Amino acid sequence: MIKNKIQELAANIYNDVVGFRHHLHANPELSFKEFETSLFVKDKLTKWGIEFTSCANTGVVGLIKGNKPSDQIIALRADMDALPIHEANDKPYKSKNHGVMHACGHDVHTSSLLGTAYILNQLKDEFGGTIKLIFQPAEELLPGGASIMIKEGVLENPKPQAIVGQHVMPMIESGKVGFRSGVYMASTDELYVTVTGKGGHGAQPHQNIDPVVIASHIIIALQQIVSRNADPRLPSVLSFGKVIANGATNIIPNEVKIEGTFRTLDEEWRAEAHKRMKKMAEGMAESMGGSCDFDIHKGYPFLINEEKLTGNARQFAEDFLGKDKIVDLDIWMAAEDFAFYSQVTDACFYRLGTGNAEKDTMHSVHTPKFDIDEDALKISTGLMAYIAVKQLGN
Repeated sequence: MIKNKIQELAANIYNDVVGFRHHLHANPELSFKEFETSLFVKDKLTKWGIEFTSCANTGVVGLIKGNKPSDQIIALRADMDALPIHEANDKPYKSKNHGVMHACGHDVHTSSLLGTAYILNQLKDEFGGTIKLIFQPAEELLPGGASIMIKEGVLENPKPQAIVGQHVMPMIESGKVGFRSGVYMASTDELYVTVTGKGGHGAQPHQNIDPVVIASHIIIALQQIVSRNADPRLPSVLSFGKVIANGATNIIPNEVKIEGTFRTLDEEWRAEAHKRMKKMAEGMAESMGGSCDFDIHKGYPFLINEEKLTGNARQFAEDFLGKDKIVDLDIWMAAEDFAFYSQVTDACFYRLGTGNAEKDTMHSVHTPKFDIDEDALKISTGLMAYIAVKQLGN
């Protein structure tokens, strides 16, 4: 029975996968700079006799062909980049690169997909079809490594009918996984706003055009885009996290810079909101005697899990782990560049539980204390392998 064989191989490779993860965690690399990580992946694939090519500079694309006859193709994806965060954990495998940390679990994703590759490569006589292994750079930085890999043909030659990815989630108990069909994660856009006025002495405001006051009005007014223009049934988020008014207690500056993010789950509303935000901010600044440059860096689209594929994957997970180990996911307003794949082909993006209060692994991703319960690696490799071979029709 192929499930039993996968479970046995996953147990055999577990200690190696933990070692892979420790090495990657201790040697994190930022987006588009995953040179050593890429070499590490290539070294393991070479050792196991798995053919691969390079893509998007540091990306790696492996190929495993089952020996039974089938023209079905599925892709499995893991991201490889780290974040510009200084790690606060004191573990033997803590980051050696000051100010760089695997705070989003990409070390887990890469080491897990390596383990999955090992399992599948050992089972080539047991299944038919082709499995494409996508080790992707730069999930954390626009324009996103997924978009570049797609442009360079990662979903062609051979062309997969589906793609599957997994991502750590500390809010889910280790040993469990989460699924959601349909729209799951939000689009994301970066907002860069410069409000220009006329600076001067703070005691003579009548001689100035105060960009701080203008910027304050703009920030508050733009919240109406969500509260009064968006359909209340459609989730939207507009947040500003950076405001720079480089004056002093008695100095009004010439300009104020604002940075923020806009996220939603509908492309038509996304485009409409862009127009409304820009028009409102520029009009308000002009009405107060200043000017506003409203620059929108369009980011990742929303992520949609194709319902049939996701339903299949959930059923396979129930079979592999047990129904009690499967949880339902809610809409998540964070963004992921896996969304680019979901806009091109059938996709399933599920969550790997890594949380364990006793092991202090409940800290959120993108924080200096993030870590995982490594018991999650006992299922991360085998589950993805099982989903792949079952989806291929074996």
